[in-house]
Amino acid sequence: MENDKNLMTESNDEKFITLVVNEAGYKTLSNKMNNNRKPYEPADPSKIKSFMPGNVPEIFVEEGDQVKEGDRLLILEAMKMKNILLAPLDGSVKSINVKLGEKVPKNFILIELE
Repeated sequence: MENDKNLMTESNDEKFITLVVNEAGYKTLSNKMNNNRKPYEPADPSKIKSFMPGNVPEIFVEEGDQVKEGDRLLILEAMKMKNILLAPLDGSVKSINVKLGEKVPKNFILIELE
């Protein structure tokens, strides 16, 4: 009976994955949600994304403009609130991927800096 138990563990072993947390490995069962998740990508401060769905009533910059950290880039309006998006770093405006009055989804890249 004990041999059967070992065989079951070995055959189910393919479903196990090792998660590393703070340099310690943990063996756990894998699931569909884990298998289909997107790999982690660190935030890129040169890509200004919408943090919520909304529309763009005003754009303060044009492509090629030089901006300094804290300069106003555009307004993202959502739920009757106007959010002014500021430049997170010094640079120039590489591209503007939105037009005045356009509705955008969450995480849409509005402006790219270089």
